[in-house]
Amino acid sequence: MPGTHSKVRVLIVDDSALMRQLLSTLLSADPEIEVVGTAPDPHVARERIKTLHPDVITLDVEMPLMDGVTFLRKIMALRPMPVVMISTLTQVGAEVTLEALEIGAVDFVAKPTNDVVNAMTTLAGELQDKVKAAARSRVRAHRVAPAAAPRRPQLGRATGKVVLIGASTGGVEALKDVLMGLPSDCPPILVTQHMPARFTTAFANRLNKDCPMRVSEAQHGDVIEAGHVYIAPGSHHLEIVRSGTHFACSLHDGPTVSGHRPSVDVLFRSGARILGRAGIGVILTGMGKDGAEGMLEFRRVGATTLGQDEDSALIYGMPRVAFEYGAVMRQYSLAHMAEGILEACGEGAVARAS
Repeated sequence: MPGTHSKVRVLIVDDSALMRQLLSTLLSADPEIEVVGTAPDPHVARERIKTLHPDVITLDVEMPLMDGVTFLRKIMALRPMPVVMISTLTQVGAEVTLEALEIGAVDFVAKPTNDVVNAMTTLAGELQDKVKAAARSRVRAHRVAPAAAPRRPQLGRATGKVVLIGASTGGVEALKDVLMGLPSDCPPILVTQHMPARFTTAFANRLNKDCPMRVSEAQHGDVIEAGHVYIAPGSHHLEIVRSGTHFACSLHDGPTVSGHRPSVDVLFRSGARILGRAGIGVILTGMGKDGAEGMLEFRRVGATTLGQDEDSALIYGMPRVAFEYGAVMRQYSLAHMAEGILEACGEGAVARAS
């Protein structure tokens, strides 16, 4: 992690000379970032990592000789460090990027397939913010997949609760960890994870294959049910609404809120209007402050609000701001968040708050 007053040192790895130059220009425009070198392929990058000691690497997903994900595996096994993936805004790009996040990449920037130079220029602020956040992240060695843990016993009854979860950077793996700790008949769960539109479909499908409950991308009008997780589409805000005697998902593509669409604030504020004491709000790892104000409203109407603690968060940004606002009732480590949720459901789970 760079010193308090030093610039973030970045190595750019991309087989395209145009992209190397473009990324160098965009990142160097930030006075807090220094591009210390570039590499056209992983073999050159490996040597430059040894000599330049960058704080962060930007890594193209698709490269000849060795693809970015294969190289990422080597980095995270031998010398774990913050990596921001540069991926294409396609379905294939989404699948590969999610794999990279699973391996240990901190974040990604999705580049459109058309008019790349102008498109990337509009993403300059996002790129700079993600590189600086990556430099402050708590990167850990690549996790070897543990042996399948026994499934948590089913609740066997309705809890009368609905869980709303918000996350950003680091949330892809954090959310999976939380869901894997819940039973297949868990209370209904609505999730806003900051992610581009085409990526949320792949994200929901990936979770659905691994998690004990059903996971899908939310559709407008979906009646929410126990044992089901609804992921906000990357292009739309997700809210909970009443539909007769049931709760349902509502989607809309209104303006960004707290800089995002979907926005965690929008989700939590809908919970404050509709759920009250029947709501459980959870805020996980992420940079920025999206969700803090909405969670405070949620808490004030009687909802139980939980936040991820600093030690277990890849980026302790969103949970920190929510905690400082007084929006978080209890903080839990990621390993104990599922137990915290069940305890809030009245299941008597023994969960250790941080």
